[in-house]
Amino acid sequence: MSGIEMDEFAALVERPDAGVRRDSQERWAGLVRPAGGLGKVAELADWLAAVQGQAVARPITRPRLLVFAGDHGVAALDVSANPAGGTAALVRAALEGGTPAAVLAREYGAQLRVVDMGVDCDPGELPADVTAHRVRRGSGRLDVEDALTPEEAEKAFRTGMALADEEADSGTDLVLLGDLSVGGTTVAGVLIAALCGTDASVVTGRGSGIDDLAWMRKCAAIRDGLRRARPVLGDQLALLAAVGGADFAATTGFLLQAAVRKLPVVLDGVVSAACALVAQRVAFRAPDWWAAGSAGGEPGQAKALDRISLEPLVDRGVRVGGGTGALLALPLLQGAARLSAELAL
Repeated sequence: MSGIEMDEFAALVERPDAGVRRDSQERWAGLVRPAGGLGKVAELADWLAAVQGQAVARPITRPRLLVFAGDHGVAALDVSANPAGGTAALVRAALEGGTPAAVLAREYGAQLRVVDMGVDCDPGELPADVTAHRVRRGSGRLDVEDALTPEEAEKAFRTGMALADEEADSGTDLVLLGDLSVGGTTVAGVLIAALCGTDASVVTGRGSGIDDLAWMRKCAAIRDGLRRARPVLGDQLALLAAVGGADFAATTGFLLQAAVRKLPVVLDGVVSAACALVAQRVAFRAPDWWAAGSAGGEPGQAKALDRISLEPLVDRGVRVGGGTGALLALPLLQGAARLSAELAL
């Protein structure tokens, strides 16, 4: 359906250097007593060493919080505690620095970048650098129509790829991947249920904090979306066009190109987990370049991470989104890298 050769990603994405990982593992014998005394922290350092391509991991000095934003037509079914079309307010709050993710980004030295892919507002309501890559306002209602046209899906996907190249070329050494949306967890539920071959009820969570009635509406919307997703499961771009959205297509493109460029990424919540699951279908080695930040309690997130064999680095039940869960893992990663770099033999 597009000019993107998705099969090429499988060949372009390499695994992190296994020899470097072994060298890193062996170094700890001369650094720490008792053996294995740093536990999972040493394993994180081994992963960082492998993705960086050197046995002594470099300290993380230029982390970036990258947040893709978009509204989703399915929010009109009252599946969220936030109003349909309300993503613009979430974006403004993040840019003003008052959200949990913005606060943590300042604290941990991660520069925040918000990318509007499909926010349902006049472009003039947000800064020009935020709206520069917008594909459209909102998305189609996935239960009855396609979320995107094929052309829009390709444009969003390519935008994600281009942003991965920008980050890699600018010297970013770790990306914390977040999202801002209304209706996004419903979209994620459709993708995860479709790709994992499970029922809607298994992946339907409370998202923004919905009550039982909203949960039932959300579950029904996911079930309707599944009927539209299953016929296009073999074509990832068609799947993103049918039941995704511009922010989902861009995030998927970003994840794949980041893996090509050997740029490590920390996933946030259920939305980034869903996109990772789509990307993993394209390039099975890509998850080796990703880490999962925080377990948020969403059943869909747990299902997706289990399928791509990633275990959250922290588990504090954080569900506020925007990259908060990924940021909570940043000090752990920074500490692991610093220990690898500075512990004396």
